[in-house]
Amino acid sequence: MAAWVEGRVAGKRQWTRSLLSLQVAAPDVKFVAGQFARLALPAPPGHVETMIGRPYSFVNPPHEAPHEFYFIVVAQGPLSPRLAALSPGDAVWLAPRANGFFSVTEVPSSDVLWCLSTGTGIGPFLSMLRTEDPWTSFQRVVLVHAVRWAEELTYRDVIADIGRVRAGAFTYVPMVSREAHPAALAGRIPAAIEDGRLEARAGIAMSPQNSQAMLCGNPAMVEDTQKLLAARGMRRHRRKEPGHVTVETYW
Repeated sequence: MAAWVEGRVAGKRQWTRSLLSLQVAAPDVKFVAGQFARLALPAPPGHVETMIGRPYSFVNPPHEAPHEFYFIVVAQGPLSPRLAALSPGDAVWLAPRANGFFSVTEVPSSDVLWCLSTGTGIGPFLSMLRTEDPWTSFQRVVLVHAVRWAEELTYRDVIADIGRVRAGAFTYVPMVSREAHPAALAGRIPAAIEDGRLEARAGIAMSPQNSQAMLCGNPAMVEDTQKLLAARGMRRHRRKEPGHVTVETYW
């Protein structure tokens, strides 16, 4: 199998100065919602590797093209600024196989699925929630997107579409930590769980009897939230030891 598949930039969307979505036409690359790809560009002359690649989660559902990736542009990073500088029609390379087990198909069924995300960690959830899998395994889905600034509450059009299609089964809870926003909860996800504000906003309790939680985002949120949920009896889910909490660290 070839080490890389050549794709083409189909479009991009600049959300903020440092947040960007890149659309890539690469129909030969298949994936399961929640998985990630490796995007790559040729390495500069003299680099030890021929290609520089990094993992990025798919935002689009598997049945829709082109592929879409949502990421932070790190000013001094070896790849993200170069990806951000690409234009439609430019070449970009993908690994031929997607990777990862952060998928609804890996999660036991329950009454409620909590999708807890920070920043670009919302990406894989947007892929999953535009498939049928969550809606056949769970009666309710709560999507939480926590960011620092209100302008980082991205993909509102996609989220609104999910809400229209899944009316009555879907709840979206935005959170902003560094400024006041009338439609959002204030602070971080762990604090909103600890003091009960998150469940009050969603209108439903989170417990091992009724819930599965999927966490995707920065390491501090993932670690702190796991500790709080463990105190409620919600243990880490593994294939050989079914539980209630599935995690992926993703910035």
